[in-house]
Amino acid sequence: MDQAAVFFAGSVLTMLGFVVIVVGVVVINNILYKFWKPIKLFTEDSWKGFNPPVTVYSEVKKEKDGEK
Repeated sequence: MDQAAVFFAGSVLTMLGFVVIVVGVVVINNILYKFWKPIKLFTEDSWKGFNPPVTVYSEVKKEKDGEK
């Protein structure tokens, strides 16, 4: 009987360990999904840099609004 109890306790603890690992993976996945920014390589946006000049932004905004 003692061997069966040890096997049962080991099985329960193993499954609890798997549940903890799965929950951890889900939490980490949700954090990465929330803050992940897509990386764009070799697109028109990738050549502009991270902080384009204000004039470029205002010109783009005017073009979108239909003004010239």
